[in-house]
Amino acid sequence: MNTFSRNASQVIKNIVLRMGRFFICSIVSCNYSDKLVSRNPQTLTLQQRIEIKNYVLSYLARCPKLASFVTLALVQLYSRLTKIGWFESYKKEHIFRNVIGQLSGFLQGPVDYCVIGIQILSQITCEINQINESDANKSLTKQRKTATSFRDTELYDIFQLACDLLRRAVENWKTPSFKDEAEHNLMSSLLRLAYNCISFDFIGTSPDESSDDLFTVQIPTSWRPAFLDFNSLQLFFDLYHSLTPSLSSMALLCLVQIASVRRTLFNNEERGKYLAQLVSGIKSILENPQKLSDTSNYHEFCRLLARLKTNYQLGELVRVESYPETIRLIAKFTVTSLQMWQFAPNSIHYLLSLWQRMVASVPYVKASEPHLLETYTPEVTQAFVTSRLEAAAVVIRDGLEDPLEDLGMVQQQLDQMSIIGRCEYEKTCALLVQLFDQTAQRYQELVNIVPSPQVDIAVQEGKCFNLFVFLIDKYVEK
Repeated sequence: MNTFSRNASQVIKNIVLRMGRFFICSIVSCNYSDKLVSRNPQTLTLQQRIEIKNYVLSYLARCPKLASFVTLALVQLYSRLTKIGWFESYKKEHIFRNVIGQLSGFLQGPVDYCVIGIQILSQITCEINQINESDANKSLTKQRKTATSFRDTELYDIFQLACDLLRRAVENWKTPSFKDEAEHNLMSSLLRLAYNCISFDFIGTSPDESSDDLFTVQIPTSWRPAFLDFNSLQLFFDLYHSLTPSLSSMALLCLVQIASVRRTLFNNEERGKYLAQLVSGIKSILENPQKLSDTSNYHEFCRLLARLKTNYQLGELVRVESYPETIRLIAKFTVTSLQMWQFAPNSIHYLLSLWQRMVASVPYVKASEPHLLETYTPEVTQAFVTSRLEAAAVVIRDGLEDPLEDLGMVQQQLDQMSIIGRCEYEKTCALLVQLFDQTAQRYQELVNIVPSPQVDIAVQEGKCFNLFVFLIDKYVEK
């Protein structure tokens, strides 16, 4: 090991050189190099780490078409070196900073080179934002100091670069010759870079985004120019409409983050304009819903709708000019989604969350504009109830997996629907009573038939059980 340490830079250079010829051992080699750099940076002198960094970059420049896993390993090594050496100076210069400038040769080059440059920027952003296994025992203060410095000196420029390149790429995307594998990789890498920038842990709170509850992106005040002209917001809606489903879901993923930027980034007037454009973009997706048949697009769009109410007040939404038409389209989309109960059931939570939060906000709305929830929540309630009764029939007749067996999901949805159903509660009660009477009457008719149609009886029993135990009980409880 001591021998290796003394000649580390040359050894790693030799490893990199052989990677292009021996793919089988390439990952092992690069992982070993990465561990050497990560676990004990003092093993290598500053000069050696600079040499390795420069050599990796020059090797990628000479060999832009390496196997993807080889390129990834080199990119990870380069990114780890950048993070570890962030505060180190060489000849009075922070040699590991100015990441865009150091990658300018890649970013301004042909598509293959540009993809490599974007991948490096994306990996550096991830590397600095997260705590790796090798970082776990190190000072959290130092790690946060690195992340804060990167946020303040580099991240905004990287995000702006990603947006500029995306604008250029989306124009080229309209040209059929642009849609080959290389350009597809470029677009995918740019979208991933943009997402990594706006999902950065800006204030060091390590938020659990998986919960999606009251999630806010803490964009720094210095980023205001990127959002005040609303071009960034519109860009990702344009990308969604222009790209193929395999890429458009990434545009929606970015929109989920952009829709969640902290309210205090804007004053009241600016926030109103920003929300108006956001609602307009959502309306344009609902008016052209073809891409929502893709499960990834559908899921991310449901998340986007949920964020609409998480970050904005109902009183602000109703003041948007396009709100009446948008809420009508959202209601139609929700009804259709509930009726297709076998399609992406995990996404329904986000739709119901939107309606639940809007209904819960009704008592606090002071705006004179109508919220129209009394018109559309009964439609949502009816679609939910009738679709669950239909599910009982299909499960029994076709022997499918019973969604009611997922008690956690059922309980969550019923908690949401019990609040939604409280809007126009009389209509909800009338619907439940009507459906229960119809089901009970049909059950009685079947029981009196000789011989008894056992399958039909089982269907009605399933409907009665669903209706009474899960639905009526929940609404009465609330």
